[in-house]
Amino acid sequence: MPQISLARLYEDNREKLGLAPVTGAARVDAEIHSDLNDAAALVGHLNLIHPNRVQVLGPHEVAYLAGFDVAASRQLIDTLLRAAPAAIIACENAALPPQLTELAAQAGVCVLSSTASGAELIVGLRRYLRKMLADMVERHGVCMDVLGLGVLITGDSGVGKSELGLELISRGHGLVADDVVDITHIPPSTLECRCPRMLKDFLEVRGLGVLNIRTIFGETAVRPKMNLRLIVHLERPATGVASPVERLPLHELSEDILGVAVRKVVIPVAAGRNLAVLVEAAARNHILQLRGIHSTQEFIARQQGEMDGTSN
Repeated sequence: MPQISLARLYEDNREKLGLAPVTGAARVDAEIHSDLNDAAALVGHLNLIHPNRVQVLGPHEVAYLAGFDVAASRQLIDTLLRAAPAAIIACENAALPPQLTELAAQAGVCVLSSTASGAELIVGLRRYLRKMLADMVERHGVCMDVLGLGVLITGDSGVGKSELGLELISRGHGLVADDVVDITHIPPSTLECRCPRMLKDFLEVRGLGVLNIRTIFGETAVRPKMNLRLIVHLERPATGVASPVERLPLHELSEDILGVAVRKVVIPVAAGRNLAVLVEAAARNHILQLRGIHSTQEFIARQQGEMDGTSN
């Protein structure tokens, strides 16, 4: 089950959301997790019926607590703390009641303050947690931005994936990741490809070694992320064996990644074939298919018309 520590959340969002500690530093190792992958349910304003893992208190919530006497206020705070929130964050630097901070410290609940408004804080944390708690898988291959389309190039080791990626870069396309591609599922049906931090900007080519694509080709040659739309699998036929790939495929291929079906094309690798042009053509063809234009179906319909004698 994906999870993230409160310390990581604090460090990643400290400057962006103006976070600062108030009390409860002993609980910064608290874990935030969701087996439903629903970040929206993890962050929100005060709700004692459906408490959030990260409880946001703004001026209105603080005023609500201050409207009760000491005994009633303590009962509300005890109810809140019994839900064991990972953290309590006061937005707009709202001044929390001393009773709340004292009881939170006793319960080991970390209390933070934020300069952001309640809406900004909740939206920012939900977006962050949706990304960090999403299901993720690693795939071996090269991820490219080809004509604005996220393309994952796969194939056996040594088939020429990185060389193809380098040629595509030289033709003006962008590199996302080489060798290892982190694929994250963002509900409901988006697959986002990123490069592991250690491999960012680098591409390994046999005979040349590791190349820094950003340094060689410039800033426009790399992309921080791309949504995966197409898988191009390079297949090298065995010696003396005819390629099993259909010349006129009647059924579209797809591959399931984290429960999402991704369109897939298989390109046989052979001497003299311009794979970069073929990948560009596959990307253009997929873009047309997304617009409802299917070349194979048009050809079959034209052929059927000739056989029926109904063609114009």
